[in-house]
Amino acid sequence: MFTGLVQGMGRVEAVEARGAETRLRIRALFDLKNIVLGESIAVNGTCLTVETAGDGWYTAYASAETLRHTNLGGLKSGSVVNLERALALGDRLGGHLVSGHVDCLATVAEVKPAGESRVYTLNFPAEHGAFVIQKGSVTLDGISLTVNDCGPDFLSVNIIPSTQRDTTISGWTPGTSVNMETDLIGKYVRNMLGAWMGSGNGVGKPSSKLSMDFLKDHGF
Repeated sequence: MFTGLVQGMGRVEAVEARGAETRLRIRALFDLKNIVLGESIAVNGTCLTVETAGDGWYTAYASAETLRHTNLGGLKSGSVVNLERALALGDRLGGHLVSGHVDCLATVAEVKPAGESRVYTLNFPAEHGAFVIQKGSVTLDGISLTVNDCGPDFLSVNIIPSTQRDTTISGWTPGTSVNMETDLIGKYVRNMLGAWMGSGNGVGKPSSKLSMDFLKDHGF
């Protein structure tokens, strides 16, 4: 479990492609101490397990399933990524609850200045629109952000100077592919309401047994 507060950036030192799978060697560009074998570190918001580690570097394996749903397959030697270690119980939850399980890829459509900030508008597959709400939370490449505005297949976020400085977001341009994870709690709530919303995952038109025949049978 993560919070979406990026701890720092890392540089990909090597990409070892094995068919549809990949092994990444990443060096932290900040003081990343005591890396533990088997721990989880989010790479651009994707939860990966540390396989081997040394002084400030580690390797992690990305399966074919992971590569299908994230932008990790586009990484190459020299790429810069956002890193976050897993949350420890008792830590401050400065962002929001993030699982590190990417839902889809979003595409940057527009970048506009707004004072010292920048407003990024991104498009995403419409089937995820039910889980994106105005002033709700979303994770983009591992960054916990507040949704400024949204529609069935787009959202916009306001990026303050410190986030531009401390994450990879300053390099996003129209066409950039970004890992997107919608709000974890929202997904659970929506799924629990599925029986009343007309589908198992809660996406669809509400179903109802109310009909003229039902009303007649019950004395109306």
